[in-house]
Order: sequence, then structure tokens, then C-alpha cells
Amino acid sequence: MSAPADSIEIQNVVASTGIGQELDLEALADDLPGADFNPDNFPGLVYRTQDPKAAALIFRSGKIVCTGAKSIDDVHEALGIIFDKLRGLSIPVDENPEITVQNIVSSADLGHNLNLNALAIGLGLEDVEYEPEQFPGLVYRMDEPEVVILLFGSGKIVITGGKRTDDAETAVEEIVKRIDNLGLLD
Repeated sequence: MSAPADSIEIQNVVASTGIGQELDLEALADDLPGADFNPDNFPGLVYRTQDPKAAALIFRSGKIVCTGAKSIDDVHEALGIIFDKLRGLSIPVDENPEITVQNIVSSADLGHNLNLNALAIGLGLEDVEYEPEQFPGLVYRMDEPEVVILLFGSGKIVITGGKRTDDAETAVEEIVKRIDNLGLLD
């Protein structure tokens, strides 16, 4: 059987950037084909790229949040497309605006069913939230790396809060070690 770390898949990368100036979102919505702007529902303009598939949330302040990308490279590529579209509309954008990864969400499979009740006690109640009547997963807050892991009885897990792609791998290796040390890996 392959190692759980080999099953890691990035599901979403969220990153932020800015162009350092205010934007007229009403005008931008008119000039940017495919842009979605409905200020009654959401204060930002939504612009989706298809290749790579991602969505940019563009705010009046000039801040831009990119979400839905499957890799950090895809974030940079999607934002590059958006920067080029803005430049094409005569909106000045720096050559290489700083892009900050805010969150990487990954999934993995530990390859074993998990006894979440035993895990909740074994991992330490101060780092765990487990209320199966409210949510079927155990929420485990890890300090190093600083991520949150959702563990499910099926052995599937979701890692969120990572800032680097290797945070998920480190977290999976660490949680497997902790579960194994508790004698809870079948």
C-alpha cells in the first residue's frame, strides 16, 4: 500500500495581491467581458479564468483575492492573465505585484478507518473538536505545521491553513505518526 502522503491532492489555493490603486468596479464590469459584479450580493467583482481554472475577487480598494486554483503556479498564471487584462484596459499594474498565499486546502487518504472517539481522547481534548451530532469529522488543530486537519471515520482527511505546499505532507506524516503512536492505526 502506498504511503498516505502520496495520496495528497491540493483542492484549493487562496492567494492575495493588490494593484495599489482604487478601481471603479462598475466601469470594470462593463469593460471586462465575463466579469460578474452584483454589489447587492457581494462587494467585489468576480472574474473567472478557464485555463487555469480560478476565480479572482477584485475589490474597489485594488486588492485581489484568487481562489479555486489547484496549485501555486496556477495562482500566478491566473493572476498574470488578470493583470494583463487590467493593463489592456489602461489600468497600470506593476510588472510583478507581490502575491501572498493565504491558504492551501489539501485532501489525503490515510488508508485506514479511524475510531474518532478514541482519537478525540488520544490526541488531547485541548487540540480537538469532535461533536458527531454537529459534524461527522474530528477537527484537529496542529501546531507544527500550523494547520487544521479534518479527520473522518473513513480515513479521509482534509488539511487546511497551510501556506506552503509541503505543509500538507508534513502534517500527514505527523498525524499518521501520532495516530500510530496511540495504537489506533489498524
